[in-house]
Amino acid sequence: MTVTAADGTVLPYTISRFSDSLTFSVPLQTELEAVSGRMRLFRDDDGVVLWPEMTVGEDGVWSVTVDGTTVCAEGEQSGLFYFRFEFDTRYGHLIYAKKENDFGAVYKWQDENVHAFQWTLTEDGFCTPKSLCGGIMYHIFVDRFAKSEAHPDMPRRGDAVYNDDWYHGIPQHAHRPGGQVENNEFFGGNLWGVAEKLPYLQSLGVTVIYLSPIFRAYTNHKYDTGDYETVDPSFGGDPAFAYLLQEAKKVGIRVICDGVFNHTGDDSRYFNRYGKYDSVGAYQSKESPYFSWYRFKNYPDEYDSWWGVKVLPALYSGNPDFREYICGENGILHKWMSLGVSGWRLDVADELDNRFLDDLRIRVKAENPEAVIWGEVWEDASNKIAYDRRRRYFRGGQLDSVMNYPFRVGILAFVRDADAGALARAVRMVLAHYPAGCTHLLMNLLGTHDTERIISALAAKPMGDLDNDALALISMTDEEKARGRVLVQLASVLQFTLPGIPCIYYGDEAGMEGYRDPFNRRPYPWGCEDRELLAHYRRLADIRRLCPVFADGDTVILHAGDGVFDFERRGGGEVIRICVNRSDAAYTVTGTYTDLLSGRTCDGQVCAAPDTAMILRARSI
Repeated sequence: MTVTAADGTVLPYTISRFSDSLTFSVPLQTELEAVSGRMRLFRDDDGVVLWPEMTVGEDGVWSVTVDGTTVCAEGEQSGLFYFRFEFDTRYGHLIYAKKENDFGAVYKWQDENVHAFQWTLTEDGFCTPKSLCGGIMYHIFVDRFAKSEAHPDMPRRGDAVYNDDWYHGIPQHAHRPGGQVENNEFFGGNLWGVAEKLPYLQSLGVTVIYLSPIFRAYTNHKYDTGDYETVDPSFGGDPAFAYLLQEAKKVGIRVICDGVFNHTGDDSRYFNRYGKYDSVGAYQSKESPYFSWYRFKNYPDEYDSWWGVKVLPALYSGNPDFREYICGENGILHKWMSLGVSGWRLDVADELDNRFLDDLRIRVKAENPEAVIWGEVWEDASNKIAYDRRRRYFRGGQLDSVMNYPFRVGILAFVRDADAGALARAVRMVLAHYPAGCTHLLMNLLGTHDTERIISALAAKPMGDLDNDALALISMTDEEKARGRVLVQLASVLQFTLPGIPCIYYGDEAGMEGYRDPFNRRPYPWGCEDRELLAHYRRLADIRRLCPVFADGDTVILHAGDGVFDFERRGGGEVIRICVNRSDAAYTVTGTYTDLLSGRTCDGQVCAAPDTAMILRARSI
């Protein structure tokens, strides 16, 4: 199948804008003697099936031209479609459709096990910011990243626990995962400390800091917001945040915040279950100005909460008053963006109301058109169904991009298990389904506060059904660490060179290990980093700065199999070839290259030994 735009450009994938005219062409063997052909186009918005007729040229190629203005549902200027092609031939009914678990095409003589191609139409005006493309993101869990030397005496709460053993303290945990835990233990990291570590972040090539939630809350993780209008005093309060924004701007680093707008804490000015705030909360009175923000089943003790966690009462984000509070002209988004916040990562985006996401984008772009909106989405964001609703994140009015968990899954499968096919499928899925602007802004992550540390996921013993008390005491052996160091280097090469923005979870570059939450949230080991890994990450940062193609270049997979993933990034007259070898044999590439990782040059052949990677830039002879 070939897809051609109205200007003659051949498109590798089926993503277009509402007003674009696309011609779909399918070559068919003339001996099949096809007498008719149609495109079966399923419109996801309303379930209508359209049947555009195809015509055949003298070369036997069947074609059909369609555009959004003729196929979108009434009143819509974007859409999600699924399509295949059907032909009546001398030998019967022939279907041309997508291969199962792949993005190639196949002919079938019957309708069973046929898989449709996906076509995404975005609004004509949809565009994503370009200024962050090609950069590097660093994800900081504030309480565990850095204490401040200049502000050593931070206020301590009477209802919190403080662990002063930064380097060896065991994080507070329940005996079993999912068990009750207060999450009120603090190690003392704060925003003053983040500001003091800006030179370190610069050495890693970081261009944007992604902060875990910073607004006032009871817990150390702050996903239980108590007050959106105030930075938590334990993190240094509003003055520390303003200082961080000021100092980061001076060195060209942007700061984005974690927007937790799906739920608050029950200990908050809005719910106020324990009466700690000087407001009238929804739990205290039905006359509360916040009562309609929540959904009660049996007032006041039965209410909707995030995944049934009672300390996290769920917000009804479609509520007009709540939307105005967050997204209004003088709302929360305005307050923090006017101080210099450059974007938002939206926690559990799948649970946010469409109207809220629409309003949020309008406000964010009004404050700063170059600000970026990322959503926490774990699956294919282009066709995600959440709570029985198809989401329209990438159709133009909501997200700029998402956290790239599909790449993480693919990279783990390849680097840990040598399954190059799994990585190829993940990459092809994203390239086929996501608008290019969204793809270039993807948060390419290997670890987060919700996952195992990458070195543990790649090389530590499987945790099995061990309880948290056991996991708290397990450390990787020297042999496992050495193996993990090699595998993390391979994984990070992919993280830094595949389309998107590499998002380093604090400490991954230092070799931090740890199983599930909270053991993936230990304090950063200042002075005890894995120097080899740290040097490797700095080299990758230098390579990204050196090669503009990583900002928005095309991606072409050359080989994915036999334990090898070999691809190119192409754009602006530049071609960079990346080869990662997880096989037991050397992988040979022919050409005239400089390996940007090792500095080696070659004329003729260059080999990637087992468990090594090359980032090859073509040299003129």
